[in-house]
Amino acid sequence: MSALWSVGAGLLLLLLWVRHRGLEAVLVHHRWVFVCLFLLPLSILFDIYYQLRAWAVRSAKRLLNHPCSDSCWLLQVREWKKEGSKRYMCTGRPGWLTVSLRVGKYKKTHKNIMINLMDVLEVDSERQVVRVEPLVSMGQLTAHLNPMGWTIPVVPELDDLTVGGLIMGTGIESSSHIYGLFQHTCVAYELVLADGSLVRCSPTENSDLFYAVPWSCGTLGFLVAAEIKMIPAKKYVKIRYEPVRGLQKICEKFTEESKKKENSFVEGLMYSLDEAVITTGVLTDEAEQSKINRIGNYYKPWFFKHVEKYLKADRTGVEYIPSRHYYHRHTRSIFWELQDIIPFGNNPVFRYLFGWMVPPKISLLKLTQGEAIRKLYEQHHVVQDMLVPMKSLEKSIQTFHVDLNVYPIWLCPFILPNNPGMVHPKGNETELYVDIGAYGEPKSKQFEARASMRQMEKFVRSVHGFQMLYADCYMTREEFWDMFDGSLYHKLREQMNCKDAFPEVYDKICKAARH
Repeated sequence: MSALWSVGAGLLLLLLWVRHRGLEAVLVHHRWVFVCLFLLPLSILFDIYYQLRAWAVRSAKRLLNHPCSDSCWLLQVREWKKEGSKRYMCTGRPGWLTVSLRVGKYKKTHKNIMINLMDVLEVDSERQVVRVEPLVSMGQLTAHLNPMGWTIPVVPELDDLTVGGLIMGTGIESSSHIYGLFQHTCVAYELVLADGSLVRCSPTENSDLFYAVPWSCGTLGFLVAAEIKMIPAKKYVKIRYEPVRGLQKICEKFTEESKKKENSFVEGLMYSLDEAVITTGVLTDEAEQSKINRIGNYYKPWFFKHVEKYLKADRTGVEYIPSRHYYHRHTRSIFWELQDIIPFGNNPVFRYLFGWMVPPKISLLKLTQGEAIRKLYEQHHVVQDMLVPMKSLEKSIQTFHVDLNVYPIWLCPFILPNNPGMVHPKGNETELYVDIGAYGEPKSKQFEARASMRQMEKFVRSVHGFQMLYADCYMTREEFWDMFDGSLYHKLREQMNCKDAFPEVYDKICKAARH
């Protein structure tokens, strides 16, 4: 009884404090209070609800045994046509549910097509291909495939990233120096087009559509299924951590390791302009028991903090991480974003007591952030991934440092083939690129969100790089199509009568078009 009185008194004091400070002030300056007391428990319930919902949807589909052509989403498109095609279409999934920090306003004005497709449809071991629906998440897919001895070549970091988002946008992982971006591991897509037809496309069947779909953000049709390559899974990743100092040496070492095909994984974490840890990994079924680190366990230190220990100690190190733990190593700390939300989140006491509830759902953080926090984040926070040629790495990091000065910085190499579509190298040959990820509060004194990001975008265009489209984009339409190759995309929009059915990708994602 005394415990209940203590809890009640604590809650009363908390409510009085919130009333005194004002709810908005608490949410802005002491967001951890709201996150720890409400969003973490709510995230657990949210996970349970969506797992039950996904199970119910899958069960209903199997029970009814509907073929694709009779599915409700196809009927919704045909209904839109009967209504006179007066509004653009988009998926009915709420904007706050996506992992992108941007909440699209177009959901309120477009015709929402409800697409509850969240199942792993088929695992074809002979072809080494898995066929999935667009709302299958990375966490769901690896959990499904790993016990069967399979995985996919590129497993983008966060558990909640979906196949549809990674195809219509893009995705990357530390294995991308071998396999390319997520789109390059896909062998076929199935889409519902503006005329209500269901089409399959691959490199040999409707190939123009196959190459135009990635990065199109759902503006050519609705993705309803995808076929993705599989590779044999192994139990562990043997990781080697190597601290490197001096920007030139960091870039040389990172480039050298990225060119080695014997490395299953390559990643760089920069903790300052001239300090980094380069990690390389090799898939293996054998491990030294004393060196196994189950980094994904809730009580373990956040991965980027664990890696930093090797830099501070100025020593190399080798350990073995279970494969699925490695694939999702940045999930618990949302890379390093969670340290700005819960400053004490990596404290051992917090990890042991509450780490099992971490991380809060990004979707719930978006849903509850409010206008004040949204504006604060927009002006004083960056979440950006810029893809630049490896040969421009040193110059790019210097630009990031001057314009943003955000650390840690994530470095992830990837091979970019010369395929048709919006994103390809400038020349006629495959080229090695690198994703430079900046997530956090800029320390640059001259940082101003719009001006600084426009400067960054200008630089990225000048080296023939690309900006990931989940983030805030400040380019004009002309600048956007200078960065991306729109020739195939615009040709298909004309051929497939998309202009009355879907907005142009620029109008869907760029701030200049949305405000």
